[in-house]
Amino acid sequence: MLTRSSVVLLVLFAADLALAQEGQGVSALGRLEPEHGIVRVSASSMPQATLGGVLSELYVKEGEDVQAGQLLAVTDTAKVMEALVREAEVNLAFSRKEVETRRSQATEACIRADVADQEANRRARLHEQGVAGEEEAESARGEAEARRAACASASTAVSLAETGVEVALARLNRARAEADRSYIRAPFDGRVLDINARPGEFVGEEGILEMGRVDAMYAIAEVYETDIRRVKTGQRATINSPALAGELGGTVKAIRQKVEKQDEIGTDPAARKDARIIEVAILLDEWAPVAGLTNLQVDVIIQP
Repeated sequence: MLTRSSVVLLVLFAADLALAQEGQGVSALGRLEPEHGIVRVSASSMPQATLGGVLSELYVKEGEDVQAGQLLAVTDTAKVMEALVREAEVNLAFSRKEVETRRSQATEACIRADVADQEANRRARLHEQGVAGEEEAESARGEAEARRAACASASTAVSLAETGVEVALARLNRARAEADRSYIRAPFDGRVLDINARPGEFVGEEGILEMGRVDAMYAIAEVYETDIRRVKTGQRATINSPALAGELGGTVKAIRQKVEKQDEIGTDPAARKDARIIEVAILLDEWAPVAGLTNLQVDVIIQP
């Protein structure tokens, strides 16, 4: 049974231990990854290939640096989509010719309507003068009204044909946009880290290739949840690994907002294998020495 003095000593020891820990750094296992992690570049789904299609051409290789917008690959839907674009272009040209034809017809109909109006007015004056009969005047008025109606109808046909051009243009733009999805381009400046599909292979969930922004490399430290209170953004950190020529420095840039299970497992058989951790992103001072070492396991010490 503990005496009162023993309890006091234990409390003081725990307080001293907590104070000592406050002045210590935090050590953790971690991994290296590019800024924003690894991005899987895949093929777009479309009616011609709902699940992504088959890779037709590949223009890059592993380890190659690419620029945003650079063509990386082409899927087998490209030829079909280009044919649909050509069809839409022909339909647009036909619609524009249709407008020209309708305008010519409307011009002719409206000219005939003007002539008929003039003839009707002339016959009306002759009727008033007693030179022409009433039947002739009525016939001329009827002809003029019919010609005016034909002019209005032809003008409406022109408007409909012009709307047809707008519809054809919209379909062409849609066809071009869908065709462009068959051409896989780099979403950002970065490096090709891995190739997941080769020409002739189906593009699955893993995508065509993996890219990373290696010009900004991070160490993602898995800090035990009980130690996270001693970590703040702006703290300095050191990163070590037998694969590295020397120690690397970095700065804590972000503390992620979710507690997770530990991914990185060290060699210590007594280590906690189901520990709860919080990931801490540390921006490395130098990216070049580790640009080709994405996912490398490292030891991280976050300085107090």
